[in-house]
Amino acid sequence: IGPTAPLASEAARFLMTPLALGQRRVLCSGMAAPTMEERKACWGARDEFWQCLDSHGDDAAKCEKLRRAFEARCPQQWVKHFDKRRDFLKYKKKLETEGFHPPEAAGKS
Repeated sequence: IGPTAPLASEAARFLMTPLALGQRRVLCSGMAAPTMEERKACWGARDEFWQCLDSHGDDAAKCEKLRRAFEARCPQQWVKHFDKRRDFLKYKKKLETEGFHPPEAAGKS
């Protein structure tokens, strides 16, 4: 049979996995991986929340309801990741528009 036999058996094993059969895959931590519909709902909630923050000058109090929906639709680790990502994207945009200006060295002689 040749070198492709192991690949064929790997493909057959993959096709029989619960993920390929339409079931949710369980991660090592015991949490189920989000389905495509759950991921789309999470991303939609994130986008609505971020849009609210953008339109209200990052006033989180005005977007509290959307924040709760975002947290309810996304896994906690994703919420943390997206919060950090938003901060990074805002910082990156600021650097692109204002440029980088290092602080003056305090101990310069």
